[in-house]
Amino acid sequence: MTCSTVLTGQDLAVAGGAPAPSVPVPQLEWSPCVRGSAFDCATAKVPLDYNNPSGRTIELAVVKRKATDPGRRIGTLFFNPGGPGGPGTVQMPQNYERFPREVRERFDIISWDPRGIGNSTAVNCFASPEEAADWSASKAAGFPVGEKERVAFIAAYKDLARRCEQRDPELLRHVSTTDTARDLDQLRRAVGESHLTYQGISYGTILGATYANLFPDKVRAMVLDSNIDPEAWTNHASDDNPRLTTFLRMGSDRTAAATLDQFLTLCGSTTTAHCAFSAGSPEATRDKFDQLMQKLRKHPVGAWTYAGTVADVVNSLYIVHPGWTDLAGRLQALWQGRVAEPSPLPPPPAVPNPNPYLGEEQGAAVLCGDSPNPRDPNVYHGLEEAAAARAGDAGRFWTWAVEGCSTWPAVAADRYLGPWNKPTAHPVLVVGTTYDPSTPYTNAQAMAKQLANARLLTHNGYGHTALINPSSCINTYTGRYFIDGTLPPSGTTCRPDTPPFSAPKPIGGATGGGGMAGTVS
Repeated sequence: MTCSTVLTGQDLAVAGGAPAPSVPVPQLEWSPCVRGSAFDCATAKVPLDYNNPSGRTIELAVVKRKATDPGRRIGTLFFNPGGPGGPGTVQMPQNYERFPREVRERFDIISWDPRGIGNSTAVNCFASPEEAADWSASKAAGFPVGEKERVAFIAAYKDLARRCEQRDPELLRHVSTTDTARDLDQLRRAVGESHLTYQGISYGTILGATYANLFPDKVRAMVLDSNIDPEAWTNHASDDNPRLTTFLRMGSDRTAAATLDQFLTLCGSTTTAHCAFSAGSPEATRDKFDQLMQKLRKHPVGAWTYAGTVADVVNSLYIVHPGWTDLAGRLQALWQGRVAEPSPLPPPPAVPNPNPYLGEEQGAAVLCGDSPNPRDPNVYHGLEEAAAARAGDAGRFWTWAVEGCSTWPAVAADRYLGPWNKPTAHPVLVVGTTYDPSTPYTNAQAMAKQLANARLLTHNGYGHTALINPSSCINTYTGRYFIDGTLPPSGTTCRPDTPPFSAPKPIGGATGGGGMAGTVS
């Protein structure tokens, strides 16, 4: 494994100081994604291994929406939707309207399916969709409850690891965040930009931080929204027997519990007309939720088990509108013993393959190869109980979210482990949401502190990412920063446009897709 890399012109100096072989710039041949689409698609060829650029190549699926005011166009904004495992060719078009209007006017917006994911050269450990579905059905939804389910859950992920190792072991070693950061720099070169303008949400923040430290003199503007603490991701640059999982190091269990508590408090503070699960007061609503979880442990409602419902709750906290209102309706249905209807998926965008295969192994290949997790499957039950003691049901969910890493067969060949404070050509804007069910606000504070030159912008609101949970205040500051580099004043705090359990204006699509159960997304 190489440790740190620094920029020397267009070539990379790898650990040890020898310059890496130069890599040809990909040729992007743009054409409308489908007839009449406002989005253009292209395919980029990149080396599987940047230390051996004349070896095997892989393909990246790329999507672009041109600036809507071409006369005032500034350049290209690259966007990563998170995950790991989020397909940018699907999620950028779904969420395009979420970007500030002035950003859409003045930038081409480009996203891509990272290597290993979706429509790019993808990790796929099954011979058919049926085989993948059978594997998924062999383990408990959400997380295992009881000894029998734990044994089956661990066995399922051992089986997944075995299948993946047999299918394409070389690819598994080259889907790291560092590899993707190098791909991003190749895409920057391919569109002729001298510097990178970038927005990354969730996992996209660790990708952005990696890029900023591999290519510090190439950063024009970078917004990192809903952050992962780099030290938590890398286990403080140590592979020695990590005591905790990635998500427990980040504090995902605690922040999910705090966000769930806010959901129940706000629900109980309003009427059933606004929140169907309200029991008339915050305390009564929290009690009602605990009673529902206990009931589901003994008597599932159709396919809705206790653990599957907890997973649905945590994931449904990501998007406040309409997610929180829809979640309240599902919980009330379960309370009444009725089978709840799952949330509808956002409409597929006008791209050639809007529903690519997004098996759990894609997010796992990135996360498990990149971020250290305990390698003994038998420690996860103890970790779960400790997390549950401090974070309740959410602690159980986030503990088991990465159990698959305990038997994963590959470690990334090229990982960036720090330092995280290389001085960048321009400052970075870090956005953190106070009640985020996945990436805690403390991680945004850590990111802003660890980067050499960053400003923290606080979204005093709810849900996972400020981009997907709109705040005109956040959009004003990010738009101004992207256009002319102006940072918000130190200590700036914004609020969401619409509080939970009130009717929002409909807009855009939703995140989702990819990753292991419970990955950051």
